[in-house]
Amino acid sequence: MRLTWKKTLAALSVGAALLTLTGCHGSKALPDFAMPTEFDASRDYEITFWAKNDTNRNQTDVYKKAIADFETLYPNIKVNMKLYTDYGRIFNDVITNIATGTTPNVCITYPDHIATYMTGKNTVVPLDSLFADQTYGLGGSGLLYDGPAQDEIIPQFLSECVLEGQHYALPYMRSTECCYINKTYVEALGYTLPDVLTWDFIWEVSEAATEKNEDGTFALNGQNVMIPFIYKSTDNMMIQILKQSDAGYSTQEGDIELFNDTTEAVLFDIAGHVETGAFSTFKISSYPANFLNAGQCVFAIDSTAGATWMGADAPLADISEDAFVDFETAVRMVPQIDPSHPQMISQGPSVCVFNRADPQEVLASWLFAQYLLTDEVQIGYAQTEGYLPVTSKAQESPAYQEYLQRSGEDNDVHYSIKIDASKLLLEHTGDTFVTPVFNGSASLRNAAGQLIENVANSVRRHETVDEAYMEQLYADVTSLYRLDQKDIATSGKQALGPLPQTALFLLAALALSWVLILLHVLRDFVKKRKKH
Repeated sequence: MRLTWKKTLAALSVGAALLTLTGCHGSKALPDFAMPTEFDASRDYEITFWAKNDTNRNQTDVYKKAIADFETLYPNIKVNMKLYTDYGRIFNDVITNIATGTTPNVCITYPDHIATYMTGKNTVVPLDSLFADQTYGLGGSGLLYDGPAQDEIIPQFLSECVLEGQHYALPYMRSTECCYINKTYVEALGYTLPDVLTWDFIWEVSEAATEKNEDGTFALNGQNVMIPFIYKSTDNMMIQILKQSDAGYSTQEGDIELFNDTTEAVLFDIAGHVETGAFSTFKISSYPANFLNAGQCVFAIDSTAGATWMGADAPLADISEDAFVDFETAVRMVPQIDPSHPQMISQGPSVCVFNRADPQEVLASWLFAQYLLTDEVQIGYAQTEGYLPVTSKAQESPAYQEYLQRSGEDNDVHYSIKIDASKLLLEHTGDTFVTPVFNGSASLRNAAGQLIENVANSVRRHETVDEAYMEQLYADVTSLYRLDQKDIATSGKQALGPLPQTALFLLAALALSWVLILLHVLRDFVKKRKKH
């Protein structure tokens, strides 16, 4: 039996190790970060940088050039980049790696996600003292590059990075949502496109676009497919309508206000337009750009960061050339309830720095994080999509102003729709807003979109959408995203949403290890019974 128990204990040790990976965040607490008085340039450092990119190689090239230029300035700092296809995967990996102390040094992420990272003790470095450091802070005298001072970062964008009263990130790029429109179709239906869209206008035109010919094709495009209005991010759709309606979503403290009468009215309205075929979502139908470019959509709402996929001359596209339809593309703000007081969401990635036991390594990471805000990096990345540089220094630079003025010169760097999307945000930065950030705000955001997705799917399945349905929907979404833990939510420490995929795999591995242990013990027991 001694050999059996040794094997069992060994297996138990493996199971215990797996369990630690899925334990509470911050299981390896780090000391508070203290800024070194001087950067030790005699040492070599190797830091990791996690960033997001999907199919736009130009963005990858900007990152690679930034790293190469930075390493030329600081030859003792090597930056290893890991690219992800979406921010959700970065979030999942960071959450999983916090427990093992293997987070990246610098990470492109969102404040909602950082709020969750902060549930681990001292995992993310608060940046206020770093901002103000005269030598290595923003615009510091010891920097080997011309970085922006704090007052040169757009205030609205910098304020988005405040959590629990301190800055925990730097804004990297900013975008908003906009409506890409087939203006040719709007005018063919007898409408004049206004400067500011309203929800009433967009719904009226969308309903008109559902009319069919006797042979079943759509009158507007003569095709078998027409989805007049497609929204990419239904979470933003709900959040913006609630903001424009002055209705509740959440408080700064983390109180959940999403489930209100205005939300219900919005959902009933959406249900009616789904039923007529006037409205659909990305999750149901796929990318809005694909339908817009094929002449199968009138209004496509997506991020300004997706502008190069939009329009008859889009340089990036996921449909074949023969599927394109020629039309005039227009760019507008998202639909408004009150056109005289427009409100649209501000979004876009930020940069956070993770703590380490070695303050010099953190300082090396901070030097790289700041470098991402230099003019060349900011302008280079902004030119890849409809992003806006986050510093007035870059926005007002001759290089960026020339870029804007050359709109339409080509369908690549100076693609007019992309630059129109950038100008829209540039002109309306003061009309943007952000949602409260707290641990669990990412789950609340997902819940807002889930309400619309569930209603749309239910209508398509011909289910009854009435008051009883809404009551059950609220309960289901509340449970799915754990929004009913009020004692936690009211203190701003709301529970997380669904577990990251990696954590689920680890839990499954742990369960499997226990099964193998039991099977091993049972086999030894049967063998010994047979011997006796």
